This record gives sequence, C-alpha cells and structure tokens, in this order.
Amino acid sequence: MSMAMTMAMCRVMQPQPQFHDHCTSPQMSLRSFSPLLSHSQCPSPFLNSLSCAHSQLSSIRSITHPINWMPARRRLRSVTVKAMAAIGEKGKKVLVVNTNSGGHAIIGFWFAKDLISAGHQVTVFTVGEEASDKMTKPPFSRFSELRAIGVQTTWGKPAEIGKIFESTMFDAVLDNNGKDFDTVKPVADWAKNIGANQFLYISSAGIYKPTDEPPHVEGDAVKADASHVAVEDYIKSLSFNSWSIFRPQYMIGSGNNKDCEEWFFDRIVRDRPVPIPGSGMQVTNIAHVRDLSSMLVLAVEKPTAAKGNIFNAVCDRAVTYDGLAKLCAKAAGREAPAIVHYDPKSLGIDAKKAFPFRNMHFYAEPRAAKEILGWQSTTNLPQDLKERFEEYVAIGRDKKDIKFELDDKIILESSRVAVPATV
Repeated sequence: MSMAMTMAMCRVMQPQPQFHDHCTSPQMSLRSFSPLLSHSQCPSPFLNSLSCAHSQLSSIRSITHPINWMPARRRLRSVTVKAMAAIGEKGKKVLVVNTNSGGHAIIGFWFAKDLISAGHQVTVFTVGEEASDKMTKPPFSRFSELRAIGVQTTWGKPAEIGKIFESTMFDAVLDNNGKDFDTVKPVADWAKNIGANQFLYISSAGIYKPTDEPPHVEGDAVKADASHVAVEDYIKSLSFNSWSIFRPQYMIGSGNNKDCEEWFFDRIVRDRPVPIPGSGMQVTNIAHVRDLSSMLVLAVEKPTAAKGNIFNAVCDRAVTYDGLAKLCAKAAGREAPAIVHYDPKSLGIDAKKAFPFRNMHFYAEPRAAKEILGWQSTTNLPQDLKERFEEYVAIGRDKKDIKFELDDKIILESSRVAVPATV
C-alpha cells in the first residue's frame, strides 16, 4: 500500500462528527466538519505525514456544494471516498528496471522524470555497474538530473533484484530491459512475490508480422519465434492485479544514444548525399520519447483501465524516409539534400549496417492508448527535429570527424544499378 493511500485511510479511521440525517441549508461548507485527526489520534508511523494528506484534501473540503436530499453522513462519506480515489493513484512507489544500452534506455530516463512531476516516488535500477564505460554516455551521464529531483538510482543484475531490494515494496514495476524470457523472469517473479499491484513491460512493435494492411494495430498477428512474445505470454500468466505491455518503434528525444535523426544530420551538415535503400517511400513511425513516457504515466495512474492491455507506444503520424531526410535538412536550416536510392541486394550491401531503419514499411498506430487511457500524442517532427539539431550542434557532433566509406561505396555502385520502383 502506498504512503498516500495509507494517509488517506487515516482520514477514514477517525471518529466521524455526529450530524442529523436531514437536509441542511442549500449551501453548506464542508470545512465546518473539521474532520482532520490530531497527530495523537493517528496511528504511527504516519504522524508527520498527515499535514500532507490534509493539504491534498483541503480544496475538496472547502468547496461549497448545493445540498438537496443527500443526508449529511452520506455527503461526507461520498467526498471522502472520492478523495481517497484521487490520492490513491498519486504518491505511488515505482521501480524502473532500465536497460544499459540501446534506444530504449531513454524511456526510463524520461519516465522517471515525468513520474516525479506527477507526484510519485521513483527508483531507477540500471542493469550493470555504475562505473562501466556505458554510464559515460547519455542518458546515464545525465542521471544527476534524476537524483536532483528525488529519483533514487542503483545498479546491479536483474537476477539479483531480490537481494538488492530485499523487503522494499513497490506499487508498480516497469521492466524496460529484458528482451528474452530468462532476463525478465526473475524480475517479474520478484514483483509478483512482493505483491506489486502493477507490472509494465516494454516490448517491441518489431514483433508484428509484416502486413498488407498497414498500420499495425493492437491484436495484429505477431511472430511466434520473437523473444519478446515469450516474455509477454509469461507476464500474462502471472495474474498481476494489473499488467500492461507497450510496443514502441523508433523514437527521438534529448538523451537518446541510438542514431536516428543524427544519422541524417551527419550527412546533411557535411553536404553529402543521403543514401536511402529502396524507393524512399517506405512509411514508418518516429515518436518523441515524451509520448511514450506520458503513456506509461497514464497507465500507472489508471491501473484498472490499463489492466490486461497491449499498447502500441508510438505517435499518431507516419513519415517516409525521403520525408524524414527533408525534415532533417529543414531543421538544420539547409536545402533539401541529394538523395541516392539503391537496392541493397543488388549491391551486396547489408542494409542493417548502412541505414538505421528497416528497409520496409514499418508503421503502427496507438489506437488502444487513445481509446483506453485517453492519451494524446504531442510529437511534432518539424519542431522536435529543430530541438534535436540544436543539441546535435551543442555537443559538437557537427564538427566530429566521421568516415563514410560505406556511403561512398553505395553512391558509386548505385549509379550502375537500377533501383526497384517499390519496396
């Protein structure tokens, strides 16, 4: 049980004032009920926290309401129950198990910040060692920002999570680390054993099977052999009071340590052609990480609504690869770049090494989050890319010495080979 919920319970446990069960004046101030217990009346160990609970409820008590036919006791009980419900979803203790590399690392960083802003308590448990070289890169190099706002940070192995936290209790646990069953199982089992009410898991939209009817929506067929699928199935089997699964795609945002928009900036600021496999008309989804974080916060604060649901953690607009190149150029204050299209197979090129995105249509929609959580996307690529370019320049990457041997090979060979008209 969270601290906030326990404080709210103190309110309910107090002796209720005696009122006549008949109608009072049409405007009655609830402040006159004076329902707050003195410190001596509230059970330890929450004596020093009652003033906090009182401040959160004071606005509710001071509102005057038109009273018609509801008895006084019922009015007070109704207000108290509503207050408990409002407070109960705030002040939760949340554990974020965060990966130590890759594009998903930024999710835990933003999520922790947004949880603190929403009034929750947060611990970020990063896989690995604090002294490792990986921690010198963002977002880990910026963890001082988290600690400055009250986030607890620690490091270790997921398999030893029980030893690390011992008897510490959490209301909600997010696994933003494991891609396979063996990695997630000890975390999920531990969360279940300590009685965590809610378990959230960052999966991947990459598990969807290719479709002739894009975009991918929740419920579409997935690849049975994808490692994330086994993890999702196991989480469902544990019968948490509330579990939710999130499937992100590509993302941008401050603190990201995986190339996305930077790959385009590297070529644009150096006046180089941008080599894009296929026709360049492949459709994909690139969300700002704040969209993913806000979706997760809503799930924490609406556990009943989020219960047993899968959410595509993406924004609600698509972009083509050629379009992204042009948007990046505009964000950098440059003219549209020269784009070289090529067929990786004809050139004997591994597209995964030459280009930071899948060489196919890869686009999902966030239908479930909108319908179930009432979530709205705020991603605005033209504006967001401007901010990302400012940071790109601020860290000096525009001056960095970068080799483009593979690009040069693609540009040279592509002039001799026809490019397929479609992808």
